[in-house]
Amino acid sequence: MERSNWTSPVMGFILLGLSAHPKLEKTFFVLILLMYLVILLGNGVLILVTVSVSRLHTPMYFFLGNLSFLDICYTTSSVPLILDSFLTPRKTVPFSACAVQMFLSFAMGATECVLLGMMAFDRYVAICNPLRYPVVMSKAVYVPMAASSWAAGSTTAMVQTSLAMRLPFCGDNVINHFTCEILAVLKLACADISINVISMAVANVIFLGVPVLFIFISYIFILTTILRIPSAEGRKKAFSTCSAHLTVVVIFYGTILFMYGKPKSKDPLGADKQDLSDKLISLFYGVVTPMLNPIIYSLRNKDVKAAVRNLVFQKHFIQ
Repeated sequence: MERSNWTSPVMGFILLGLSAHPKLEKTFFVLILLMYLVILLGNGVLILVTVSVSRLHTPMYFFLGNLSFLDICYTTSSVPLILDSFLTPRKTVPFSACAVQMFLSFAMGATECVLLGMMAFDRYVAICNPLRYPVVMSKAVYVPMAASSWAAGSTTAMVQTSLAMRLPFCGDNVINHFTCEILAVLKLACADISINVISMAVANVIFLGVPVLFIFISYIFILTTILRIPSAEGRKKAFSTCSAHLTVVVIFYGTILFMYGKPKSKDPLGADKQDLSDKLISLFYGVVTPMLNPIIYSLRNKDVKAAVRNLVFQKHFIQ
């Protein structure tokens, strides 16, 4: 869509962030900074152990390493901008920088949806068809699976970002958010966004609906198989191999459903409170979830805990 002659093209966007709540900015700056450091450390350690420890060279830990790298990329695409918005009220972001940040955030989010679905399939094969697991989940299979999740996420992000950035923005350039969130940007367009809405709806079905359905069906088969195991110890051991993944799935999709599924307030005062609530929930989704992932996998996985301990002991022994 070409820009109309009467429009004055927007050269950048102003991010409001928490500028309406200055007392919260310093507190959240310190809090988000500490969380970001934990994300880098926790996910960095997980990547290190999955690469350096030979017994962790399995499909499950390969996917886990991809998930950790994805979480680092996702938060790095937005957290520095969020921190800067706390220090610089009404932060101005160039049009091109906003497009890049929007692409990276959308790509990482879509990739994680697909990756979590593939991790569910890995757990399904491991528990329901253990004898065939080495064949079905060979390196020639799980590496292309991970690569395709990155390709799919990047492709849909490119489509959505291109459609959004081709719109004319001719009036208000203030984004009431921490980052260039695509829905917040679309609200500023002075043109018909029906194509964008339809495209987003299709993407949501493909990258949210399909993986959720796939994960749900996979865990029905997994739970059915676990309940058939005669010994309590065997059931506990089988469930422990997928409990971490299931916990991450519940947190990831639960936050998304809560963020976009709750009703909107029509009262102006309630709308202001809800606006702050929406921002904080978005912050939780973007920062807290990636921080929890390595903690969950470390606490609920004996192999990862043992690998981290060995890595720490080796480092101290060398020193």
